Amino acid sequence: MTATPDPRPRPQYGEYATPEEQRARIAQPDIGLVYEPAPVADEPVAAPPAPQAGAAAEPGTPRSRPIDRIVTFALLAYGLVNVISSFSALIDYSSYAETMFSILGVDAELSDPAAGRPWGIAAAIVLAVGWLVTAAVSWMSLRRGRLSWWIPLLGGVVFTFTSAMLVLVPIMNDPAVWDALVSSIR
Repeated sequence: MTATPDPRPRPQYGEYATPEEQRARIAQPDIGLVYEPAPVADEPVAAPPAPQAGAAAEPGTPRSRPIDRIVTFALLAYGLVNVISSFSALIDYSSYAETMFSILGVDAELSDPAAGRPWGIAAAIVLAVGWLVTAAVSWMSLRRGRLSWWIPLLGGVVFTFTSAMLVLVPIMNDPAVWDALVSSIR
């Protein structure tokens, strides 16, 4: 018998190999690719075996990361304390600005302290909503078993920066205060 030549081009890197042939060549075990026939109507369906204590998690289940959970919740708690303590200060913007000026060593006063109140309220709302969004995203990430400690850090940076920009608007719009701040930096 003579073998007929294969009309396909010569395979490279296992192009025509079946998954079983590929695994045999690279000596890797089959991970979750086992074909199980559908149960016949007369056969009872067996429940999957219960996991043993100390057994490794299956490929589809989320991994438990206790340190990640602790750090994530600690950062969320710190953020909540920061939001609560900042909330009352930002609502009373004129006293907040006076305190900030005294800490910075700037001898200035807002020409219209009432104009800063809406900006302070907006900054407080941004912090509160930002914390809620960060907590929700962190919780969803933890439930999926993903690494989550970075979410409260990123949320804290983003929403604190946004809140700070809102707080600076009345200061930047007051020429006397802005000149006093700039001259104190020089």
